[in-house]
Amino acid sequence: MIIKVSIDASGGDHGIPVTVEAGIKALSVFQDLQLTFVGDQSAIEAELNKHSPASKTTARIQIVHATEVVLMNESPAIALRKKKDSSMRVAINLVKSNTVDACVSAGNTGALMAISRFVLKTIKGIDRPAIMGRMPTMTGHTHMLDLGANVDSSPQALLEFATMGSIAVEQTEGISKPTIGLLNVGEEEMKGNDKIKKTSELLKASNLNYQGFVEGDDIYKGTVDLVVCDGFEGNIALKASEGVASMMSHYLKRAFTRNWLTKIVALIATPVLKDFKSSLDPGKYNGASLLGLRGIVVKSHGGADSDSFFVAICEAYTEVNAKIIDKISSQVSIELEKK
Repeated sequence: MIIKVSIDASGGDHGIPVTVEAGIKALSVFQDLQLTFVGDQSAIEAELNKHSPASKTTARIQIVHATEVVLMNESPAIALRKKKDSSMRVAINLVKSNTVDACVSAGNTGALMAISRFVLKTIKGIDRPAIMGRMPTMTGHTHMLDLGANVDSSPQALLEFATMGSIAVEQTEGISKPTIGLLNVGEEEMKGNDKIKKTSELLKASNLNYQGFVEGDDIYKGTVDLVVCDGFEGNIALKASEGVASMMSHYLKRAFTRNWLTKIVALIATPVLKDFKSSLDPGKYNGASLLGLRGIVVKSHGGADSDSFFVAICEAYTEVNAKIIDKISSQVSIELEKK
């Protein structure tokens, strides 16, 4: 089976140089992968020529020309209505037409969600798509959704997020009945607003492996396999974790370069520091899934380098292999029949 993925080659802060390099790396790792780069054809061809991929790899590369690019600061409405030949739109259209199995983009998150929802539509029974990503923990990583697609989600929407997230984690991570926690201001039953309490009751009544409320620090302890929350709180948690990682890196660098003695200590501690940096590197967890759509779309961090964008391609490959759209659709259909 050939797995086909379209790449919004022009999207993100760095565009074609990063997406092409990452794509070539992915093709060398996955022999059953075929990539379609969407964007300025001449620029993509020029970048491919710089890397001179092997003939077997070249045979699995296609290029689709697109005349426009969705800018990172562009409103979703403009991207949706006025840029119908953008690399992002064309890449998503390829998923809609079943030309490819998934799309990866580092472009504008709001535009990507708006275009994906308009073109692909949502799975029957799912009201809103949600963004799910991985977060580093003391034990490895956990999954979290929604990370910013929806603000002020209803209890029913949060239940849908939990259902989709549970299936995605089970299928991509091989975890049977993933544990689920609902993000709250405390673990006690009496804490939280009415929406959170109603959501908790819905989760308790479901067949999901719901463990109850979790607090912000539980995210990084790895208390559960999946943390469910509204996109407002989720995005704040995501940006806060990225900020903390940057701050820690800043202070460590400053401490170890203060004088000649600290520089010697830094040299001795190099293996430990490299391991520490690797553990908190956001690039290792790049690739957030837009769950709930009738097609696989993976959002890469806008500032991703080639190694990070490669991770996002790997996420798309894994989701296609796991057939998560079929699994989510099937489970949601079962839930609808019960009502």
